[in-house]
Amino acid sequence: MFTFLDFPLYLMETLKRWSSLHGYVMFMFLTTISKGSACEAPSSPECFRKNTDEILYMCEWSMNKTEGSVTFHLYIDNKKYGSTNETWYKIHGDTVIQGRDVNIWVEAYAGSINCTSPRKSVTLVHLVKYDAPQSISMSWLGNNLSLIWKAAEKHPALAEVLFRKHNNTTESWEKKLINTTTEASKYQVILVNLLNHSAYQVQIRHRSTQAKNPLWSKWSPVVTVPAELEHEPEVTVTTKLLNGTRAVMLTWKQILNAAAAVSGVTYRLEDTQSSHGCPCANKTKTHVKTNKSTIYVSYSAVNISVTAINAAGHSPLANIQLPAKPAANLKICDNTEKEKMKKNTCKQWYELQDRELKPENVITLANKKSKGAKQIKASIKDYVRYLYFEHRCDGGKPRTVKMCLYYKKEGAPQREPQNFTVTSETLDSANLSWETIAIEDQRGFVTHYSLCSEKISSQDERKECRNISASLLTYRLENLTPGAKYNISLAGVTKEGEGPSAKLTIYTQPEKPVNVWWSFGLLFVFFLSSTMCTIILKRIKNKIFPPVPTPVIPDFFTYQPESQEMLEEKEEVHELMLSPLHPEVKSVPEDTEETTALHGEWDAGSDEDMGDERSDSRMSGESSDESPGSTDQALRSSREGEITDLEQVDNEIAMLIYRNGLVFDVKTD
Repeated sequence: MFTFLDFPLYLMETLKRWSSLHGYVMFMFLTTISKGSACEAPSSPECFRKNTDEILYMCEWSMNKTEGSVTFHLYIDNKKYGSTNETWYKIHGDTVIQGRDVNIWVEAYAGSINCTSPRKSVTLVHLVKYDAPQSISMSWLGNNLSLIWKAAEKHPALAEVLFRKHNNTTESWEKKLINTTTEASKYQVILVNLLNHSAYQVQIRHRSTQAKNPLWSKWSPVVTVPAELEHEPEVTVTTKLLNGTRAVMLTWKQILNAAAAVSGVTYRLEDTQSSHGCPCANKTKTHVKTNKSTIYVSYSAVNISVTAINAAGHSPLANIQLPAKPAANLKICDNTEKEKMKKNTCKQWYELQDRELKPENVITLANKKSKGAKQIKASIKDYVRYLYFEHRCDGGKPRTVKMCLYYKKEGAPQREPQNFTVTSETLDSANLSWETIAIEDQRGFVTHYSLCSEKISSQDERKECRNISASLLTYRLENLTPGAKYNISLAGVTKEGEGPSAKLTIYTQPEKPVNVWWSFGLLFVFFLSSTMCTIILKRIKNKIFPPVPTPVIPDFFTYQPESQEMLEEKEEVHELMLSPLHPEVKSVPEDTEETTALHGEWDAGSDEDMGDERSDSRMSGESSDESPGSTDQALRSSREGEITDLEQVDNEIAMLIYRNGLVFDVKTD
């Protein structure tokens, strides 16, 4: 049998035999045939199911094709199962032997040349090979990375994960074998102890844990895992009013972490209104790639959120709450739910609770085919206040055209005014204050307050009531009786009636009679204070302007000295003692002794200066012979006057001392 290995020997023999031109032509023809008949054998086929419940077998092999067209024949235990031009072939499980070992191989035909793969003995029923993981989603759980992909079957699988940091492609791959968990037809594995602020590259393959002879799937494409978005976007909001429409301009900062933006970042905007569903819309989502966006909303309340999103998840929400923009003086609505819907019109009823306008507590009737007024009438509650909005679509933007307050059905208030107190009381009046009834307790529009006063222990007085404006929270109650006790009540009133009353008791101040003793006391205090002030003022005056003492000057006659010699003579001082002239008054020895002692003191104290004083007397023009006479005469007249004065004073001794022209008056009792 001629084979390809025998072809070179045959060629050499032919060259030896043929030396002619015809032999050369034949040599070139055979060389061409030998070059075209070369064939590379394919690999041994692998036949498997894609999961344990699959009944089809997929057989795959590989071959480097050198020819334009190659046909493959698949054989199992010498039985040909089909021909194909691809490197795979599907076989139904019922047509093959699955429970025992079989030999499988592939023959390749390229023109007239064929090649055969090595034969392989396998048990087909034990071979399971999953498809490569696809559509891998990822999310950070702290420093743990969760990877999720579509499950091949309901049973868990074994996964092999390769990972490395994204910014270091020269780093070798780390490998982990992890058993997956299965939930909602998804496989999940968690890589622990990574760095959530870094980006990673990941590849995954998996295989069955139920088959006896499972095969690894092909590797998934390399997936880039960005870092976690840890912070919410910093959003700046600017609102502009446009005739019933609000233009809301949103801007935010770009993500600064390059690892978080490695695979791109988009932003998701959600709002409870949107111009895309003009005039009223359900919650909508808008994805933008830039860091700014403008949306148009009506005057009703709206919630807006901005979220940054990358392949590993999303950032926390940045929430923006725009309250409703009602008019300043809202009026009472008519029966709005019975009005017919107009084209491109939307109605909204906001339930007012604690004075808040929450988009969650709103009833919306859009311009759609629905039960309309009947449906709204069933949804709106009795005794609940609503803020009614009517919106229309104007140029693709929602615009508010009507706002008012609405009750489907009113009732009397179910609570009294709060914190009803009296702030001050006088003889005939009292100031009252209170807080308004909560909106949810009013159960209707309060038209006024009813304020009633009743005097206690009085048969003539009757209960008096008066109406007070609903806009007032204070009132001055007048024309009361001094020193009386009153019961006061205050209640809110709607068109359906009066609600519970807030009550309190007040006491007016009594009239006080004039107290005479109190008047005398005040008068005494007045005089006492006046006297004290006078004394204090005099003391102050004496401190500032002290009194000047008046000197005692005795009477004397002017004497003109005749010569200079008389001036040089010294004046003689005579010490005298004056006693009362009444014969019945006896002299007292003690007084005489005191007087004598006093004279001695004067003598002792004046002996040293006597010479000077006498010389001074001479210089003044007095003579030694005549001065004593004139002085004696003056002293006699003075003594006679003093004795006359002493007669008017009982038991008083007067003594005059005359020295150097001065007279000293010494009195002793």
